[in-house]
Amino acid sequence: MLPKERILEKTFSLFHVQGYNATGINQIIEEAKVAKASFYQHFKSKEDLCVAFLNQRHFFWFEELKKFTNKEEEVKLKVLASFDFLMYMNKNENFRGCSFLNILSEIQSDNTKILEVIQNHKSDLRTYFSEIINNNLLADHVYLLFESCIIESQLFKSNQLIYQTKKIIQTLIL
Repeated sequence: MLPKERILEKTFSLFHVQGYNATGINQIIEEAKVAKASFYQHFKSKEDLCVAFLNQRHFFWFEELKKFTNKEEEVKLKVLASFDFLMYMNKNENFRGCSFLNILSEIQSDNTKILEVIQNHKSDLRTYFSEIINNNLLADHVYLLFESCIIESQLFKSNQLIYQTKKIIQTLIL
């Protein structure tokens, strides 16, 4: 694996598990087994590394979401499958929650470079639901339920509210 790939691979796990602020560049360099000069050849700053991580996470996350939902034809089943995806991610990532929201809580409010990537991810998710559901108000409602499920399941380390939300969605989407 090339140095840049090793750096991103380590960052992918460290930022997601430890968080942005708790992960230092020196730890990433050490665990990725790259020279400091090599790190800075690929990333000018920790902020640039975070942007690369979030872009990589965005791609990974949407690819996994599509694996869960693309097999479904019916709108209701596709939306329900997206909540199954959340439960799958919670199980695989030990209820760590949304990397984007976790990093949002750690950055300074004036960090527009990282904030823009986070906003784009959430906008893409909102668009994703609006493309599935041909009703913008209902799509926004489902998007907000989805986002709240991410937070609640992380907070309580449980998928219980996701199951409840799936029941709610069955009454919303006919």
